[in-house]
Amino acid sequence: MSHRSISSVTLLVFCLLASVSCKFPSLDHIEPTASDKAQTRAVYELLKRLVGDRSSEFMVSVNRSLSNDSLDVCELRSTKNNKIVAAGSTGVAVASGVYNYLKYFCNCHVSWSGDQLDVPSPLPRLTGVLRISSPHRFRYYQNVCAFSYSAVWWDWPRWEKEIDWMALNGINLPLAFTGQEALWQEVYRALGLNESEIEEFFSGPAFLAWNRMANMNKFGGPLPQSWHVNQLYLQFKILERMRNFGMMPVLPAFSGNVPKGILRLYPKANVTRLKPWAHFNCSFSCSYILDPRDPLFLQIGSLYLSQVVKQFGTDHIYNTDTFNEMTPPSSDPVYLSAVSRSVFASMTAVDPDAVWLMQGWLFFSDSTFWKPAQIQALLRGVPLGRMIVLDLFAEANPVFSYTESFYGQPFIWCMLQNFGGNNGLFGTVESINSGPFQAMSFPNSTIVGIGMTPEGIEQNPVVYELMSELAWRKEPVNLAKWVSLYAARRYGRMDANLTAAWKLLFFGVYNCTVPHYKNHNHSPLVRRPSFHMNPDLWYDPADLFEAWKLFMEAAPSLMSKETFQYDLVDVTRQVLQVLTTYYYKDIADAFHNKKMSELLTAGGVLIYDLLPELNRLLSSNSNFLLGSWLERARSMALNEREAQLYDMNARNQVTLWGPSGEILDYANKEWGGLMEDYYAQRWGLFVQTLVECLDSGQPYKQDIFNQAVFQVEKGFIYNGRKYPTKPQGDTYEITYRIFLKYYPQAMKRLL
Repeated sequence: MSHRSISSVTLLVFCLLASVSCKFPSLDHIEPTASDKAQTRAVYELLKRLVGDRSSEFMVSVNRSLSNDSLDVCELRSTKNNKIVAAGSTGVAVASGVYNYLKYFCNCHVSWSGDQLDVPSPLPRLTGVLRISSPHRFRYYQNVCAFSYSAVWWDWPRWEKEIDWMALNGINLPLAFTGQEALWQEVYRALGLNESEIEEFFSGPAFLAWNRMANMNKFGGPLPQSWHVNQLYLQFKILERMRNFGMMPVLPAFSGNVPKGILRLYPKANVTRLKPWAHFNCSFSCSYILDPRDPLFLQIGSLYLSQVVKQFGTDHIYNTDTFNEMTPPSSDPVYLSAVSRSVFASMTAVDPDAVWLMQGWLFFSDSTFWKPAQIQALLRGVPLGRMIVLDLFAEANPVFSYTESFYGQPFIWCMLQNFGGNNGLFGTVESINSGPFQAMSFPNSTIVGIGMTPEGIEQNPVVYELMSELAWRKEPVNLAKWVSLYAARRYGRMDANLTAAWKLLFFGVYNCTVPHYKNHNHSPLVRRPSFHMNPDLWYDPADLFEAWKLFMEAAPSLMSKETFQYDLVDVTRQVLQVLTTYYYKDIADAFHNKKMSELLTAGGVLIYDLLPELNRLLSSNSNFLLGSWLERARSMALNEREAQLYDMNARNQVTLWGPSGEILDYANKEWGGLMEDYYAQRWGLFVQTLVECLDSGQPYKQDIFNQAVFQVEKGFIYNGRKYPTKPQGDTYEITYRIFLKYYPQAMKRLL
């Protein structure tokens, strides 16, 4: 028996005897690098940003010796003069402890869509010591896609706000992928590639996530030099702030994805050209992948990681994904083991303490290829405990349960929750409330943390608050009680209507129990019109309509709260999305039954009233503006040429997703401006086409419509229109008008 086999058995026996999850000595060196003093200062500065002068009423300190087992802990108590003393093992632990106090004793709330920080004076007293601790070594956050779908146009103030949110919500293992292209540029130059070879490799800013994963290249580019400089500057600030809080940022490593120019320099290199990805052709996909067993892989991989460590420092955890949404050339376990062994070797050649963090998405997305033998071979090519696997979509498709806990490798139970950064109320609250605890009690469990891995953020804040809180719980929460308290702190007071509304939402639209469901906003509203659309819902719309009514009843006294304004818009938006589906069915029925007057009525209501009202609704709130997305994109530019490039990237990503609609509407957004000039225009053309077909007796042909509607879609990307960056209109007046018109309609549909 080999040494590795003996250690594997020993580790599995150890896991079996452990009370909860497995402890991996190989991860002991993954710890905060900032001093206790620096972490204390970071938390104090966070409190100043959060509550201003009231921050002086909190006495915070970090003392890593408070934890004797690498698990975060924070203790809070009141002083005689009504101050709160918070001491914790890391900056993140202290920030989480203070936020726990603000939530449950001060009725406060912090979210992407607004804060509610009416802190009582004096501060409510604690009787005795409030102690919060996490059973999880790691609390992971981010998805490689979110850097494109959400964070692509962020400046430092927005990043600062996000890192504050991470600290408050207990995140200690964040992905830090910004600025990596600047380092690749240096590496490729050092290898001898010319500028045009490098330029045609990188995609545009809005598509870099998939360029990094070897899915695509070139489209939306070339990247201006100013982009590299700006992103590098941001990454330095991001890493410094993350580390000051006691977080351990995850940095990028080499996956084998190389520019075509490598073949000019190394004609004998073992390079495979991939097949087209998604619906792209080889003009923008069919990436070149260097075999990890080729000596050149070690050379390039270690050259790059040396640059990463030199420029960014290191916390010894690196992410790379070798076969993301691409099938390996061989299913031979010996080959797969050699691949992972070689990838890991390129890390340890630079950092002997390297730990490889790998997304487990491939095992789910290509389950026909990844059978037990293949999964085990890939995972076991790396010494046990030196790889952490993200069980990326565990709330719907946990992989740990059918891989014997990833065959002994440590893993993090992750909630994915969102695809494409789409809007739309969605959650799987029962699943996330039980899933992590089931993973901890799983036989021989190797769980070392829980995480949140959405493709896009700034949606459904309630789900992320619940998920991040579960990292500090020893057992599932009482969901009805939890959401009642959530409603109270989100708006600053208890309200019977809103408590009832949130319970309806929480156990309805937020509790999807359809097996393996992907939250991909399939609503006909945001998809190219056809007769083959998906009108199905995973919840009873009656609960949504009733919640809407309760929100409207509570609205007059709560419109001053930005959190309430957001939720009122979001719930009303969801109702109109459902009603759009009803009108779509009416339109389809009228056409198939050749009833022109019914077609004109249903089409007329949708095109001339519902969609314009929805556009006005969205335009009344700063969180739903196309103009803000485009303005942030253009603000990254140094000149008009760059501004136009970024503008095209920003518009294309949320619509066509490719030059010809290759991944059409994947990243759909319900935003003011986009609703009017993109979605409503498509629906208008669809209804007009159907009317003309009925009138002339000609059959409807989808392929002919697709050609016509593509001109509308492409026209939006190049329309040159400037969209408002500030809210327009009065949200309450707009929602009240919509309610009076459409609530009776909604009720009628339920009969």
